[in-house]
Amino acid sequence: MMALWDFVVGPFAEFAFMRRALVATLALAVSAAPLGVFLTLRRMSLLGDAISHAVLPGVAIGFMFSGLSLTAMAAGGVISGMLAAGLAGFISRFTTLKEDASLAAIYLVALALGVTLLSRQGTQLDLLHILFGSALGVDGSGLLLVVSVASVSVIALAALYRGLVLESFDPVFLAAAGCGWGRRGWIWQQAFLMLVVVNLVAGFQTLGTLMAVGLMMLPAVSARLWHDSLSAQLVNASVQAALAGSVGLLLSYHLDTPSGPTIIGCAGLLYGLSLAVSPGGWLPRALKRPHRVG
Repeated sequence: MMALWDFVVGPFAEFAFMRRALVATLALAVSAAPLGVFLTLRRMSLLGDAISHAVLPGVAIGFMFSGLSLTAMAAGGVISGMLAAGLAGFISRFTTLKEDASLAAIYLVALALGVTLLSRQGTQLDLLHILFGSALGVDGSGLLLVVSVASVSVIALAALYRGLVLESFDPVFLAAAGCGWGRRGWIWQQAFLMLVVVNLVAGFQTLGTLMAVGLMMLPAVSARLWHDSLSAQLVNASVQAALAGSVGLLLSYHLDTPSGPTIIGCAGLLYGLSLAVSPGGWLPRALKRPHRVG
């Protein structure tokens, strides 16, 4: 029993950096995973991946001007992410390209540009830190940023919830609604995209720009296999993200592996488990198939 206590609780009780990493990861789980549910609901899963890479050039420019200044890199990431989201919408609206094609192009160009800028200005260690993050290296200012973004995001999502649900399930009804908000459905879209961007920017400090979207999307996709109702999916996604974050931090500490990839790996294992045994997964569906009598 003591060995189990030392393995599970000991690192968090003994080291302040582990407690900071745990709080940051749990905050991201509460704020980012529900946004992933709405992204999957709106069939915009690729958008989250594209924006997570699109913030990289802005982070790189902030790094070039201010070094490892969290404020400068976060501001650059927000601006870069919003520009990428707006550009994708512009391309799909005014050209013959579909949104998925424009997002794929933006994703590749942004990733190449960001890596090039970081490689010219910083060291390989700086590049790895920004790309893959370090949850175990979160300091006081980084924790304050993550918790602040998570708090504002949860409050904003609660305020936007009814409009987002209507815009996702019945955009025609929302557009026909008599109120001014109903006639301007794009406001819901832009507010939602802003929440996605700021959560991904907050996540790069702990998970890196390449891994931040994993904690947003993997639990969300997994939750859809377990529940049909939206409210249950939101709760399930947050619980899975929190579990993946906690277990991932412990494994990263004990096995001396990178914290960001380890956390996303745990989220991937939960996704694989959901594919197998959830109500929408393979095993229950296989058991429900009628058996032929020879």
